[in-house]
Amino acid sequence: MIRILLALLLTIGASGFTGFDSGSRQQAMAFASGSYTLTGRIIQVSDGDTINILVDRQTHRVRLASIDAPETGHGSARPGQPFGEASRKNLAEHVAGKTLTLVCYEKDHYGRDVCDIPVENTTANRLQVQSGMAWANQQGGGKYLRDRSLPALENQAKSARAGLWVEPKPVAPWVWRQICWQKHQCD
Repeated sequence: MIRILLALLLTIGASGFTGFDSGSRQQAMAFASGSYTLTGRIIQVSDGDTINILVDRQTHRVRLASIDAPETGHGSARPGQPFGEASRKNLAEHVAGKTLTLVCYEKDHYGRDVCDIPVENTTANRLQVQSGMAWANQQGGGKYLRDRSLPALENQAKSARAGLWVEPKPVAPWVWRQICWQKHQCD
């Protein structure tokens, strides 16, 4: 039923309906082209881009698509980044304890579902970038970037010095993991 509704919206043009923006249309197109959904209650927000959702008494670990948030600490060998905890709290404000339907694309190499989290006529993914609590994931030449609106939102957050962009030289999480966690060269 949902697939039929989304296909209909695509056919007649979702942008003509109140509350739909180009991102909603993009989500609908992704869903219609073979994505899947997970509907359940968000039971844990682990960090700024990872949650757990309870679906039919089964916990799914979910990685937010298209973004990479500052790392939270994992012991002395894996210290957290500035804004790691703030990013986690920001995401929790939008999703914790809510029953939501996630639009998912695949499972990553860790077995996590990679999803967009629709909230408040946008996505939690976008809200994280817009508020300066995550990067648009440009790692690997942008191969992980499904939502092409995110780099512009990141630039707006940078210009406004929102969130992590108050730092003089914020370090992208993919660089942090390599230099700090793998090479143990943390500043």
